[in-house]
Amino acid sequence: MAGRVALITGAGTGIGRAASLALAARGYRIALAGRHAETLEAVGAQVEIEGGEALAVPTDVTDPDAVRALFDAAVDRFGRVDLLFNNAGTNVPGVPLDQLSYADWRAVIDVNLTGAFLCLQNAFRVMKAQRPGGGRIINNGSISAHSPRPNSSPYTASKHAITGLTKSASLDGRAFDIACGQIDIGNAGTDMALAMTKGVPQANGAIAVEPVFDVTLVGEAIAYMDSLPLDANVQFMTVMATKMPFVGRG
Repeated sequence: MAGRVALITGAGTGIGRAASLALAARGYRIALAGRHAETLEAVGAQVEIEGGEALAVPTDVTDPDAVRALFDAAVDRFGRVDLLFNNAGTNVPGVPLDQLSYADWRAVIDVNLTGAFLCLQNAFRVMKAQRPGGGRIINNGSISAHSPRPNSSPYTASKHAITGLTKSASLDGRAFDIACGQIDIGNAGTDMALAMTKGVPQANGAIAVEPVFDVTLVGEAIAYMDSLPLDANVQFMTVMATKMPFVGRG
């Protein structure tokens, strides 16, 4: 796996950072994309310490020109892209559906769905043209790609749509040796999941503390998915805290 080129969005924190460090430990060269240059540079420094090579590219994934420039920068630096981890995502505070503003709906859909599509589209562009051709795309779905939390319509809709995007890309990529899969993560121990340890709303109206698990294990899962040859694919993987209320939720 040493020398492979990965492009990771949302790389500055949380799951993206964990994936970057796991791949760095295996000798990957990594293009790090995210909104904030300072956090990307900090992760890039850690990538280098772990034995990888890093390129930090501040990027707004909702901007088609910026996404194209991101992929072009990765190719200019590393020559190709073997793996896209389509990880960038956002959320808004949960409110009843009828009280959700259009601006908040768009904010989530634009990043989580349109941003993922733009990155996937550019990955196809690059992977079809490079020699040897092909590559792997891993979309970050979520437990919410299967089952919603209360008052989560924009996030849940975006993650259900990611599943459809994953299936379409998996089908459309077959002829070009582009393998596309999805990882659905439940309660990884990141800053975003901090609320889980304090109590979050449940489907029955109760507030309950939920377990979390070590986010570094997500990075290991990503590394496993990309360790397979392109004639094999993890189509869907769920990695979650064992005792979180997912199976039986509601």
